[in-house]
Amino acid sequence: MAMRARPVRSTPHGCCRPKSRAPRAARTTAAAALLPLALTACGTSHPAAGTFSPTGRAATATPLGDPSTASQDPSKLPTPEIDKIVLDRYRAYQKMYQRVYETNDPTDLPTVAIDPVLSRVTADVERTKAKHEIWRFTNISNPKVYARSKDGMTVYVIDCLQTLASYKFSTTTGKRLAGGEGSSYIHRTAVHYSGGQWRVADSIEGDKC
Repeated sequence: MAMRARPVRSTPHGCCRPKSRAPRAARTTAAAALLPLALTACGTSHPAAGTFSPTGRAATATPLGDPSTASQDPSKLPTPEIDKIVLDRYRAYQKMYQRVYETNDPTDLPTVAIDPVLSRVTADVERTKAKHEIWRFTNISNPKVYARSKDGMTVYVIDCLQTLASYKFSTTTGKRLAGGEGSSYIHRTAVHYSGGQWRVADSIEGDKC
């Protein structure tokens, strides 16, 4: 997680929208919020979980809010199973992220996200809606688990997230206002377990990939 891109970004809002929308100061704030979590993580890699797809096909998202994957206590499951659940929830977040910008409706976002990313994305969608604008974009995701917190309640996902294209439109006239071809950037996302569910808590964008 995660979508304010260049036309890819997870930025302060949690994933992958056009760069023109991403103030540098806000991106720094998001990174600062995630770093304390990352510093407590144990750097165990699991290459088999979420392996890069050489075909470049879009990942299949878990049905949003699916309780079979959302209510799994990490203290009672083996690590490979936790990683699979986390990656499924991360993909569900990416799918929901795209949906909320396509509809300007963040109502269902809490099913896959918690603060701080929840508040940031919600506020940005509301600002976009108030300006009578809307975004359309297509992302390809290839995530894998790369670390976890010592207590096992937060798992960190790294993703070379590719935006194929991203466009901004006026909801009043239907006219295209901005956007174009995308690019690929590394995204590091914290997926946290609380309230019986794994949900995306924060995400920062790194270098090109």
